[in-house]
Amino acid sequence: MKISGNAVRPGYIIEHKNRLWLAVKIQHTQPGKGGAYLQVEMKDIRDGTKLNERFRSSESVERVRLDERPFQYLFSDSGLLTLMDQETFDQITVAEDLVGDALPFLEEGMMLTVSSHEGDVVGLCLPDKVTVRIQDTEPVVKGQTASASFKPATLENGVRVMVPPHVDSGTRIVVNTADATYVERAKD
Repeated sequence: MKISGNAVRPGYIIEHKNRLWLAVKIQHTQPGKGGAYLQVEMKDIRDGTKLNERFRSSESVERVRLDERPFQYLFSDSGLLTLMDQETFDQITVAEDLVGDALPFLEEGMMLTVSSHEGDVVGLCLPDKVTVRIQDTEPVVKGQTASASFKPATLENGVRVMVPPHVDSGTRIVVNTADATYVERAKD
């Protein structure tokens, strides 16, 4: 779908220079001389390279819609993940690097969202939050609760997060998968 060059918004996926780009940041600029333009910071969907590009309102760009479908994670083998389509029960294999930094949070049976463009898988999204047990953390120091302080903790999957002082080893917590930050204590 063609859109005007100044209609690009963060989160849009556009086709530019024969590649797919995710618009990360935009900034409208109106210089004293010349016409206004939109400065767009973009990230390549496949390899993560960044590009800054200027689009004028007279230009048009191709906005791409990705197909998103639910898949269940089955297992990992030699750097490949095996996933099962929840509608057709077909299995596909994709590279682990599509998950990125959230790979340690991947668990068997977890539901993922697979994004594809013209049959090629271009991204995997884990749930925003997962529940994980704390394997090890320092004991609370008396008087430390007066201020908003955090202490390091190691989760069962080996990821280190900062948690509030009242959280002990063995406690299940909710963690944001995007940046591996503590959200809250699990309510189970």
